[in-house]
Amino acid sequence: MALQNNEKFDIKIVYDKFEAALHEEDDIHLQFYLESFEELNKFFTLMGTVFGFVSKDLKAKMDILNEFLKDSNKSENFITVKKMIEYEKQNELLNKKGYTSGSRTLLRLHRGLDFIQLFLKKLGDLRDEESTSSACREAYDQTLAKHHPFVIRNGAKVAIYTLPTREILLKKVCGELDNIQKAMNLLPETLEVTAVVHTRIEKLYTVHDLHRLP
Repeated sequence: MALQNNEKFDIKIVYDKFEAALHEEDDIHLQFYLESFEELNKFFTLMGTVFGFVSKDLKAKMDILNEFLKDSNKSENFITVKKMIEYEKQNELLNKKGYTSGSRTLLRLHRGLDFIQLFLKKLGDLRDEESTSSACREAYDQTLAKHHPFVIRNGAKVAIYTLPTREILLKKVCGELDNIQKAMNLLPETLEVTAVVHTRIEKLYTVHDLHRLP
């Protein structure tokens, strides 16, 4: 995920797109979800090579889902998360050989979102002079580590150990002090809507018994 030199993370995009993604009472609009996730992934890209193991994997998953949305023959079945799951279940596509399942792909992003929202929450609770590595390690251990093999877990823990203080990290990701302040002010509301999005997807995968997709 290549970024321009002056490009920074904009938490308002995350908030606005996740808010727009809320569809009906229990569904998620996939296009808005992906647009929000694109900005969240920018956060990790701006952190540098430390989070290459996360950002590259998430970008690959987003690309797969975006291709479904661009395909005029399939896009109507992928407008929302619920539609996608029902379409793939009814047509027995979840485990079809040679087919890349959108539901399986989204599950990987969903796990990534679990990690991202927990890390951002912990980041918001830190003081500027405190290191972000412990918060990140705790968030990783509670989420993505459960799904990563030993080699990736080890590499991640080594990389996380090198993370800087909150002040330095936020400057690198958000840029100017004014932008950092705006991001921190909007963080609680962003975490709220992110939690709603996460809960809706969690429930859909529970209802359809898809959490154990290989």
